[in-house]
Amino acid sequence: MARISELLTGGAGGASRTADAGLLVVRLFTGLALALAHGVGKLPPSPRFIAGVEEMGFPAPVLFGWAAALAESVGGTLIAVGLLTRPAAAFVLFTMLVAAFLREGSAFEEKEKALLFGAVALMLMLTGPGRYSLDAALRRRRRHPAP
Repeated sequence: MARISELLTGGAGGASRTADAGLLVVRLFTGLALALAHGVGKLPPSPRFIAGVEEMGFPAPVLFGWAAALAESVGGTLIAVGLLTRPAAAFVLFTMLVAAFLREGSAFEEKEKALLFGAVALMLMLTGPGRYSLDAALRRRRRHPAP
């Protein structure tokens, strides 16, 4: 059970407070930028967006359209606050890889934004959210429950 908890909420960590402050800044900026500038505008997915998902060859374009929109909006928000950071980052990474390699053009400049969001998501999957996150607060609460 402890391994599942670590996978979902980040494990014990051990980074310095300065490194965790850096993770906080990256999480807040990236998560909010993804959610507000890219995700919220896709909710609910428009017929044009769904058609684009269908053109990529996904078997259930409405389902995958909703999944992409939720990954960006809800996933970005979860990353920003540091709640279920690793699973949220996994959904964001998958969505950004699809955007970069199936949706965007062939030039690197057209893929760059999706790849950058994806790289940050991968980093958060590997590092966890840091001590300044809701995941860390929940971990502390589980270790030291109130009497």
